Amino acid sequence: MTISKTDYLVYRDCPKNAWLKKHRPDIYKKYPLSSFEKLIIQTGNEVEEVARELFPTGVLIHGRDEDAEEETAEYLEAKEETLFQPVFHKEGFLAAVDVLKLDEETGRYTICEIKASNDIDENIHYYDLAFQVNLLRMCGLDVGKMQLLYLNKDYVREGELEITKLFKIDDVTSEIEDLCEDVAEEMETALSYLSNKTEPKGPCSCIFKGRSGHCTTFDYSNPNIPEYSVHDISRIGLSKAKLRELIDGNIFELHNIPESMDFSEIQQNQIDAHVFDKITIDRESIREELEKLTFPLYFLDYETFPSAIPRFDGFSPYDHIPFQYSLHVLHSPDDKEPEHFEFLYSEKDDPSMALAEALQEDIGPTGSVIVWNKGFERGRNEEIAERIPEAKEFMDSVNARLYDLMDVFKKQFYVHKNFRGSTSIKKILPVLAPELSYKNLAIKEGGTASESWNKITTTKISKTEKNKIIKDLKTYCGLDSYAMYAIWRTLENL
Repeated sequence: MTISKTDYLVYRDCPKNAWLKKHRPDIYKKYPLSSFEKLIIQTGNEVEEVARELFPTGVLIHGRDEDAEEETAEYLEAKEETLFQPVFHKEGFLAAVDVLKLDEETGRYTICEIKASNDIDENIHYYDLAFQVNLLRMCGLDVGKMQLLYLNKDYVREGELEITKLFKIDDVTSEIEDLCEDVAEEMETALSYLSNKTEPKGPCSCIFKGRSGHCTTFDYSNPNIPEYSVHDISRIGLSKAKLRELIDGNIFELHNIPESMDFSEIQQNQIDAHVFDKITIDRESIREELEKLTFPLYFLDYETFPSAIPRFDGFSPYDHIPFQYSLHVLHSPDDKEPEHFEFLYSEKDDPSMALAEALQEDIGPTGSVIVWNKGFERGRNEEIAERIPEAKEFMDSVNARLYDLMDVFKKQFYVHKNFRGSTSIKKILPVLAPELSYKNLAIKEGGTASESWNKITTTKISKTEKNKIIKDLKTYCGLDSYAMYAIWRTLENL
């Protein structure tokens, strides 16, 4: 049995999931990666490739097999100054190091781990690095400095990409040294656990986490957990003691939750809606909310791409590139259907100016601009205003008129069991406008929309494929803005 640093990190998150990854890949890989997960992998590769430019003499080693191990050994013997992805394998542990630098005067090595993030996650990044340090020392290397290299969120691109300003390098030697002994013990425990050919019995450790924290194989390891369970209670993952009390009591169904247990108002409303099939509609509060709106009503939705490496001037790492919007406009209460406007930028340069100009043509000087989760649209508008000073007055005007339709549901003015405690438009829509659905769309969610736009602007594809993606993007974004109108109309009719 050989475990990689990835196996180790999976083990730390959920041991049984790691065991299934090693012994039952058919179960572990049952569900394909989502567009979002694929994008994370792609982003990591892109960031690592750019970061290597900081080490111009580095030599890249390809693969993770025995040939790569032999090539690594040859370069170490030859005292090569900088290696990318050297492979180390010893006593059941395997790792490829992002950057390994030799100090020829002291003979000591500096290990540098590249992260495609703009901050450090100590619970993951430190343990990742400590695993590698322990392995390198098993292989006889004298490791001195330990570094984490990550994106500088304060960097703003102006002209050519400045690699030395784009990244930060933190020396975390003392922090990693403090961890190494504990990590070494945990590595051995993990190796022993994963070497066992008998599948671990019982549920996996994720049973004590909220739904969003569940591992890949949760359903397999916990077959007695219903598809909608106590794990789905709003923000229950942040109430660890409460969730553990439920699980220790063998309580998984919302129907079985004791009345004596104390929950927040939002959590209790969710439970009551499910248990008693209770629909809460506060018509007076909804009326007061909707009376805040002034015609014409502009139902606006953006699609964006969060590029880790800033592509255009004025952008920082992970700033969102706004490439599309859909706008449904209801000019007066008497209009039976809204008028539709749309914008999609499919060229390779910055869409910001073109989007701002199109938006100024489509949105008038008065009227409420209705969005879902206004923090997102407001943030994009502020960024556009900062990058394009001539658009600032208009963008500020739009932000001053923003209304978040999600507030009706966040404030609990409408509670339905099928919302399942969520205020996502994809949970609300089937209840308030069941005639509309995302199910049959080629693009069903924002992660796929982002990945699709990135594909048509950064890769070589046929005109036919590009046109299809453009059509699918317009259909998806168009439904997002029309869905808001349909939900508003239903609320208005109440």
